Amino acid sequence: MSSSSLSNPTLSTLFLGHKLRQNQNPKNGITYNPIFKSHKIPRCAVDMPYGGNAPTFPRIKVWDPYKRLGISPYASEEEIWSARNFLLEQYSGHERSEESIEAAFEKLLMSSFQHRKKTKINLKSRLKKKVEESPPWIKNLLNFVELPPVEVIFRRLFLFAFMGGWSIMNSSEGGPAFQVAVSLAACIYFLNEKTKSLARAFIIGLGALATGWICGSIFVPMIPTVLIHPTWTLELLTSLVAYVFLFLACTFLK
Repeated sequence: MSSSSLSNPTLSTLFLGHKLRQNQNPKNGITYNPIFKSHKIPRCAVDMPYGGNAPTFPRIKVWDPYKRLGISPYASEEEIWSARNFLLEQYSGHERSEESIEAAFEKLLMSSFQHRKKTKINLKSRLKKKVEESPPWIKNLLNFVELPPVEVIFRRLFLFAFMGGWSIMNSSEGGPAFQVAVSLAACIYFLNEKTKSLARAFIIGLGALATGWICGSIFVPMIPTVLIHPTWTLELLTSLVAYVFLFLACTFLK
């Protein structure tokens, strides 16, 4: 079609005249060429607002981190985490908003950590002050007590709890004599590790066992029979009390 129009000047002239008449404004007779019609130039990424189309956090310049996250000054750590996650989800994609939210969150988290650390130090100092102000006999008594690491406490607690459970499971077959002997041997072993004196460890272990057995023999009969299992004998319950005293002796005594 285009080649025939160019080869035939008459047909070409008629076609162009027809297009010009279509593009002529009937009101003022002005013609225009659609080729030169203005089009909107697409904007590049540099012309877009910072963060694209993501919403902007309205409290970016708020100095108070609590007000910036929209929470109470008495908010817990769970509330702080929830506010942070909610705001990051709302303003995801806007870098400055995310940085502002994270900065407020980190500031509150650090403040909470320092407060807990300060409270722990204050608790230790108050306990130390109470000990210093206590009577002389309490000071002498505390000289024989120590606080081992938490993992040591839990390991020995598990051992004596296992002995107690073993005694209860075998209560119908016989007495807990074997379990008591094993517990006493374990107590003496742990004490010997600390005191480096087998004689002292033996004396403390036997003393703890005797004290526990005497206390069990006194206080166990005071327990209402309704609370005691029918198969649990006085010997079994007394041995459970003895396990507690053996645990305390080998864990907290020097």
